[in-house]
Amino acid sequence: MDIKIAENIRTFRKQRGLTQEKLAEVLGVTTGAVHKWEAGMSIPELGLIVDMADFFDVSVDALLGYQMKDNHADSALKRISEYTRTRNKEALVEAEKALKKYPNSFEVVHSCAKTYLIFGSGGHKETDLRRALELLKQSRLLVSQNKNPEMNEFTIYGEMAEAYLLLGDKEKSVELMKKHNLGGMFCDSIAVNLTLHLKRYEEAKPFLSESLLKSVATLVNTVFGYALVYFSQGEYDSARDIINWGLEILYGLKTDSEANVLDKMFCLLMTLLANAQIRSGNVSEATDTMRKIGEIVRVFDANPDYEVSFRFMATPERGRLYDSLGNTAAESVENILSSIEADDLLIIWKEVMKAEE
Repeated sequence: MDIKIAENIRTFRKQRGLTQEKLAEVLGVTTGAVHKWEAGMSIPELGLIVDMADFFDVSVDALLGYQMKDNHADSALKRISEYTRTRNKEALVEAEKALKKYPNSFEVVHSCAKTYLIFGSGGHKETDLRRALELLKQSRLLVSQNKNPEMNEFTIYGEMAEAYLLLGDKEKSVELMKKHNLGGMFCDSIAVNLTLHLKRYEEAKPFLSESLLKSVATLVNTVFGYALVYFSQGEYDSARDIINWGLEILYGLKTDSEANVLDKMFCLLMTLLANAQIRSGNVSEATDTMRKIGEIVRVFDANPDYEVSFRFMATPERGRLYDSLGNTAAESVENILSSIEADDLLIIWKEVMKAEE
């Protein structure tokens, strides 16, 4: 068994924003004692370990840093996963066996929680959903063991909110997501619950706006990334198709003829479109696209506006959109062309900008 209590005491203390002196005061020990624990010079007595686990709201095993050394849990989880895939209720039997054998394993507890959530969601079976909720709460206390970068305490809160919703406690579901809405990760779900289940339409508007803003940023980044992948594979038709799809969605969000941050987003994707065109042998099309970009750049850079002003945005004051490619639209275009080593387009671009002067 690998014990990491020194490292964990220090980590949990800092997460609470406590000094060694303050933690010592809470536990009724000297500051020197806490220092020795964190330095690995001594180990707290069992009673103090229990008190600290309670204070930090984690399990004793999590505080100790206990890690299982065998692979039996993996085998159990594979069986549970296979049963769950076919909706065989043996999954629940196997889950309970695994929980008895590995009650303090984050991976086991969380996987079993998800299994109960899946079975409970099918027919909104209360007993399964209650068990899922119980296990999700338990897994949150063990989350320090988690090694999956796509999972954290906040994603677990999201799963708990799903369980509450399926149990019919819509208010609890929404409030839980609101409380733990890190970086707006639950804005879309909050908005759907507020509108569909609670009929609180005005309250949903800020969350819808934030969700739309995040979706636009995600769309641009995703299309950008796909285009670069297609370029690397020489699939220029596919690159053109996904860029045009992204541009079509962005065009649909434009409210008026005044320049705003969407125009800069147009420029970024249109620059990639020009590259797809010229690599396909369509030099004239690529040149026309670069000219259009030049017109947009000239207007935007003359009076840059990063305030969010989209169609459907109920609360535009909630945010702005920026990119890291350049301080101006012109600089962003040039940086993209340099990054993708489109020297031929860079020459065309400089001619376009010279003509605009």
